[in-house]
Amino acid sequence: MIKWSRLVTLLVIVAVVFATVALTGKKVAMGTTLGLDLRGGFEILYEVSPLDEKQKVTKQTLIDATKALDNRVNKLGIAEPEIQAEGENRIRVRLAGVTDQEKARDMIGKPANLTFRDMQGNILMSGSDLAENGAQGVLDPQTQQPVVTLQFKDPKKFANVTQKYVGQPMAIFLDEQLITAPVIQQVIPNGTAQIDGQKDIQEAKDLAAILNAGALPVKMKEVFSTSVGAKLGQEALESGIEAGVVGTLIVFLFMIVYYRMPGFIACITVVAYIYLLLLLQNLMGVTLTLPGIAAFILGIGMAVDANIIMYERIKEELRSGKSYLSALRAGSKRSLSTILDANVTSIIGALVLFYFGSSAIRGFAVTLILSILVGLFTSVAGARFLMGLAVRSNLFNKPSYYGVKERDIREL
Repeated sequence: MIKWSRLVTLLVIVAVVFATVALTGKKVAMGTTLGLDLRGGFEILYEVSPLDEKQKVTKQTLIDATKALDNRVNKLGIAEPEIQAEGENRIRVRLAGVTDQEKARDMIGKPANLTFRDMQGNILMSGSDLAENGAQGVLDPQTQQPVVTLQFKDPKKFANVTQKYVGQPMAIFLDEQLITAPVIQQVIPNGTAQIDGQKDIQEAKDLAAILNAGALPVKMKEVFSTSVGAKLGQEALESGIEAGVVGTLIVFLFMIVYYRMPGFIACITVVAYIYLLLLLQNLMGVTLTLPGIAAFILGIGMAVDANIIMYERIKEELRSGKSYLSALRAGSKRSLSTILDANVTSIIGALVLFYFGSSAIRGFAVTLILSILVGLFTSVAGARFLMGLAVRSNLFNKPSYYGVKERDIREL
């Protein structure tokens, strides 16, 4: 006798899964953050060294340098930067969606150490004396030439300096390059100054942004760089999605043909797996890269593999003559340890990759770990729950529904 409550519950769950994917799946997919290998952009690996002999590069130095770089990138308006310290003396910068790579590279790598010096080279004031966002790139109202105006934190300190050096030039250096050396005509009481000599207003604004971001506490040498064009990144994304869709459809076809009703349930759990994994990555702010897509597709295979292990165990129990419900219980229980062992070892391998790997390998490892955890939830717990509803509905009470031939069933 068919138990309609079980069947209705199963159909409602299936309908909710597909309705949720159909209504919100596109929004979830579009909300995924893409890495530079999919959006285009570039990556630079810097080697860090001290500014002088007295300084040592420590872990805190690297942290300070990454913060300064992050501030600088944000000032330049570059979206979703990835700036990470690696090892003892390296910093990796990944910028997705950047079109003018040379300009961004030039701005990021500039030390931007601003100093005001007398004629003997003594430093009178520095960039650290600037007020927050105290540098502005503007047009001089009198000459209409681009200049950078400066506002200092302590106007009195600047006034004392200008009073002491009235009639003398004050050299303004950016790093060790002399920018300008205006003669102090009078005491400046309001704590303002300006740097001229910029070619255009954009150059003035760029210099102001770098000064506002602060000087880097270290020297940086570029040791590696790679770039991906926007068109190439788009092609990689489309190819990855196409490969994933084709591969998934083939897997779906195989599961339905070979495992029948359990195979259909496996397809439902894989759809839920794909949706939940994308949603989880969005909520965690995980950046999807090309290796991440590979891990995503690998995760689908592992999720289906968990279904196959469970279904084969169930088929063995059915062939031994057990009832459908008993076969489900025994097959699920006996397959669980095998599934857990396989997935735990994969997670351990992914953790090793994350610890020792570079940023791209780490992205692969993070996506793989997430895919395994989501797969355990959908393809083990979820599939077992849906299979229980299907079996208890008494609608699927023929061996052929499970891919088992009646002649292969042994009598107890």
